[in-house]
Formats: sequence, structure tokens, C-alpha cells
Amino acid sequence: MTYAQHNAAVRVVAQALVDRGVGRGDRVALLSANNPEWVVTFWACAAASAICVPLNAWWKAEELQFALEDSGAKVLICDERRWEVVKHLPEVLPALEQVYVVGSEAPGATALPFSELDGGTDPGAGPEVEVDEDDVAGIFYTSGTTGKPKGATITHRQVVANLQNLLVLTTANTMRGNAPPAELSGGTQAAALLVVPLFHTTGCHATMVIQYAAGGKLVLMPPGRFEPEEAMQLIQDERVSNIGGVPTIMWRIIESPRLGEFDLSSVTRIGYGGAPSAPELVQRVADAFPNARAGLSTAYGLTESASVATANVGEDYITHPGSAGRAVPSIELRIADVSGDEVPPGAAGEIWLKGPTISSHGYWNRPDANAESFTDGWFHTGDVGRVDDDGFLYIVDRAKDMVIRAGENIYCVEIENVLYEHPEIIDAAVVGVPHRTLGEEVKAVVQLRPGSTVTVEDIKAFCAARLAAFKVPEYVELVDEPLPRNPAGKILKAALRGGETAFGVEESDSAL
Repeated sequence: MTYAQHNAAVRVVAQALVDRGVGRGDRVALLSANNPEWVVTFWACAAASAICVPLNAWWKAEELQFALEDSGAKVLICDERRWEVVKHLPEVLPALEQVYVVGSEAPGATALPFSELDGGTDPGAGPEVEVDEDDVAGIFYTSGTTGKPKGATITHRQVVANLQNLLVLTTANTMRGNAPPAELSGGTQAAALLVVPLFHTTGCHATMVIQYAAGGKLVLMPPGRFEPEEAMQLIQDERVSNIGGVPTIMWRIIESPRLGEFDLSSVTRIGYGGAPSAPELVQRVADAFPNARAGLSTAYGLTESASVATANVGEDYITHPGSAGRAVPSIELRIADVSGDEVPPGAAGEIWLKGPTISSHGYWNRPDANAESFTDGWFHTGDVGRVDDDGFLYIVDRAKDMVIRAGENIYCVEIENVLYEHPEIIDAAVVGVPHRTLGEEVKAVVQLRPGSTVTVEDIKAFCAARLAAFKVPEYVELVDEPLPRNPAGKILKAALRGGETAFGVEESDSAL
């Protein structure tokens, strides 16, 4: 698809949405694997002044129902696979007026084919609608500390500010001689391989939006389980110059026994973040992709910061492999103590962020969470870090009770709430255990009722029926004694993290 074809498709869909009653600020939910229709709809929402609500395509029906209801989505656009999961929802969600299914011309009585939106004639211009930089452009749901996801609002200003930050960083790195300027010198068109979901800020704002702004080619992996050999074949065939996502992806590629069979010389930039990564990964990637050594980068950011808040690029990353880098140009970074005061360099504290990539609207319909997470424009990340004398950030720990599995944030309380619903479970705690390539995996420690015959597999199946696959505990430990607690009654999770680890375990299939 050329840019001309893409832009025409965006104009058609945007006008179709407006003609069907979608107005400024109305929510349009997207539930799909990565595909061209997802990308077109994202830009069409922006052109129509609607709010795009990307939903996690790994979620189960209950999770999806909550997000559709919470966002008040007026329109849902989904692919055939997800339609089978949510086809009962239009009858129970009165705000959901329209559903369109990609890939099906006869989706059923409560839905229409996507061709109803993209089958019209190009109007030649976008809809005549009002839009302001501080209007909400998207609601991206994150796992919630209270067991329910929170909708982080992303404004047009945030998206543009993040774009500006990353373009400045790329230009500065090139000027320092730390990155090959091939795509800036009239040579081959830059091409990015997208291996992470578009419903995450990394795939959307840090990859797709950036690539489009640079006039690059976006190459989508086929839906399904990530296969490193398939990715390397695409890199070779499409002359991919940029790859990245999360550390897991890079581990899968560099440890493939077929690594040497493909021509990967076109890759000049590799960036990843969103999950814990071992410092040794830097050198392993540099060895496997020698033309990308100067273009290696890692980053730290959150959905609430519209992706990148700090970045570690080029030789800085080689010399500081354990750091998440320095703050991007328009972001202020504070390491705060419990009172919110800044601590001196080298001391650990909570990471606070401030700047135009931080939402001015906070969380959708969550004044309680906003009061807890925002102070005078500063966003409290919940992560613990320290900054050295040169301004390099090091992530020390997470203040929030969270596991990060291959870039997916998993709040332990959400899984614990599901476990407590089981009639045979007296007590439960969820912790993260280390995994070499995924960063962490989920472990549940469960106390059963005396005499219970419930098995580990029973508990996993119970969770699998209620949670997305990536949240289901990989490990379940059954105990007879009460879980260890402090005098305040809080479970001592540090005592539960020892013992069984997940090193060497194969990654489970993704649902994309």
C-alpha cells in the first residue's frame, strides 16, 4: 500500500464515520490483530476528531466488555477472530451503536462488514471537523492496580510531542556520527518491521507514527505466534532497516539456530524497551547486527507518557548498558522521596515525569486514580529508579505490585482477585519470577482448603477461562500453611519469589 492509497483509504473511512454520526470526542474501539485496517482506522479517527480506543486483542470477553463499557464506545471495529469473542456484547452495551468486522461480508445481525466503511469513493479531503491539540486522540488501557484496567488518555499534543522528541534524538545521534544516515541521504527508503501489537503505545506511537512521519515503510508480521525465522526472512526480503519492540523479540532472533542463514545487513537501527533486559543483550545484539551497533537503543516509558520518556542510544548504550538513558528533550525527570521532594544523584526514589507527552486529562473516568498519580503536572510512575551524575536513569524496582512479561504489564492484584473467586482457595499471592528472554513470568502461591483435591492444572484452567493468556500463571505452588504476612497483614512477597524460577521455559503462544 502506497502513501497515496493509504491516505485515500483514511479519507474514505473518516468521512464514512462522520456520515454515520460519529462526532468530535466519540469513541471508536479497535479490536484486532495488526493489519492495514487497524492503521487506516487509527488515522481516520484522528481525521474525524473521534477518539480511537485500541483494545488488547489478547483479552477475554469479560475484560473487553469492561473496556467497551468504561470508554462508552459508540463504534467497534474488529477482526473475525475477535468478533467470535464479543459478538454477544452489542445486546448488553446500549452505547455501542455500530459494529464493523474486517474480513467478513456477513458477520451477523448485529454487525456490518468493514467494507461499509472503506468501500466508498475518495472525497479528496478530510472531513470538516474541529480538532484541538489538547483533545483526546486515544484511550489506551493499562492493567489496573485495583483489578480493573485504567484508560490512559492520549492527546494529539502528546503524540506530536513524542514524535518531535524521537526525531530530535535520531537527528542528534546521526550528527554525533552514531548512526548511519542512509534514509536521510536519498538512499533506500527506511523500513520498520513491526513485531509488537499496535494496541500498545510502543507499536503505535513509538513505531507506526514515527515511521509514517519519516516517510518510511511499515512491514507487519503475519498474525500468529512470533517466529524469529519468519521475522528474519522479512528483514531480508523487505530490506528492513529498523527493528525493535521488547527484549524478548531480540533474544528470540539472536538465539535462533538459523541466525546465520539470512542477510540482515540492512538493519541499521534496533530499539527496544518495555521490559527488563540483561546488559549482556547489548553486546549479543551488536555482534549479530554489526551495521546497527551505532544505532542500538533502549528506552523507558509508559502508556501515560505516550511511549518514550528516557532513551539510551548508540555509544551511550554501549558504555551504559544497564541504564534506561537520559530524559528525552521535552521531558523533566525527577527522582522523588515519599514527600515528593527530589533526592540527590545516586539516591533511589520514585520516578516522576513532566512535559508535553504527559496527558493533561489523565485516566478516563478515574478521578481517584488521577488524584493519586498526578501532582502539579508531574506523573508518578510507580517505578523506583536512580539518576547518576551524568543524568542516566537506572531502574531499581517497581513500587507498584506488577509483573512485566515480554512488555505486557500484569498487575498481580488482578490475578489474585480471580484466584480468590475459586471456592477451594483460602489465600493467594502472585509474584514475578525471572525469565531470561521474557523478563518475568507469573507465579501464584495458593493455600487450599483442608482436604481439597484441586490440582495445579485445575487452577490454571480456572484462570485461563477468566484472564488473557499472558496473565495466566505459568507456575502455581500449592501450600498447606498460611502465606507469610507482616504485622499489618500484608503478604511478604519477597519471601515467595525464591525457589522455582522460569529460566529456560519456552514462551507460550500469543493469541495474535
